[in-house]
Amino acid sequence: MRFFLAFTLITLTIPHWTMQTSGVSVRLRGVSAVSESVAWASGAGATVLRTVDGGMTWQKLAVTDDALDFRDIDAVDAQTAYALSIGNGPTSRIYKTTDAGKTWQLQFKNDDPKAFLDAMSFWDKDHGIVFGDSVDLQLYILTTSDGGRTWSRVPTGHLPPAQGNEGAFAASGTNIAVIGKSHAWIGTGAAAKSRVLRTSDGGRTWAIADTPLASGPSTGIFSIAFRDQKHGVVVGGDYQKEKEAVNNMAVTSDGGVTWALVKGLSGFRSVVAYVPGTKTLVALGPSGGDYSTDDGRTWTAIDGPGFDTFSFVPGKQIGWGAGDKGKIGRLSFDK
Repeated sequence: MRFFLAFTLITLTIPHWTMQTSGVSVRLRGVSAVSESVAWASGAGATVLRTVDGGMTWQKLAVTDDALDFRDIDAVDAQTAYALSIGNGPTSRIYKTTDAGKTWQLQFKNDDPKAFLDAMSFWDKDHGIVFGDSVDLQLYILTTSDGGRTWSRVPTGHLPPAQGNEGAFAASGTNIAVIGKSHAWIGTGAAAKSRVLRTSDGGRTWAIADTPLASGPSTGIFSIAFRDQKHGVVVGGDYQKEKEAVNNMAVTSDGGVTWALVKGLSGFRSVVAYVPGTKTLVALGPSGGDYSTDDGRTWTAIDGPGFDTFSFVPGKQIGWGAGDKGKIGRLSFDK
């Protein structure tokens, strides 16, 4: 009887979308959910949005007059968020607000014409990490331990050598996964092999592992997620072939040392996320989405549109997806 009830509960838990109105028409590539009421989103045209009513309304915030593309936004609470813009040289920047977006401080402006920031993530309000495309066959990682007042590049001697053209696809702001106070993993692509970097000491030293994901100039890992220090997943594919799902997902159960290919996604996927506290996963891309209730072994298509990026509310089974033409949707699981 207990088994039957548990099975019934799982089969009746189905994700569904409620579409919302963002008020903008640009492509949104970043989203960060803080609570059931507060979430942030970001994208092209220096766009940063914020909701305080669960997405019923979204307010556009003024960050800068420069025509930046904010591909990632990370909120650490309702008042504090970091926004990362991409591009070569000085267009790669990091801004921070501590007053709910009323004012923004420029924390980092890239001065290397070869560098290109891709994504960021934070263990807590003070400790964060940023990944960029490799420069001169050297991997590019920045860390902060003081809330972004200073960003320091990880010495190249503490990193494995990069492959030619190796970097990250700035498609969803989810190329980096963090757990606890010091563990992090970074998925790479656009090179001969799709690989995962890992650290257990807050970014001071790193190891790397090959994955079986397809690789190439427009192919590789686009997103990575971990539910604990051992179990994680990477997704991606070829962004030029959104309907294809060829060798575009792998899982690990040993903390990223080894990765096993899994099939079942229904297309290219730019973001993957665990439902907090569970083995349930959501994987999304511009053409659609899938979900898994068994740590990624089997997948079911989600009815509704596709999205570029996604974020769950901490500790909740709801979250927001964002994508092209200002598209925003709230995902929830119904029983």
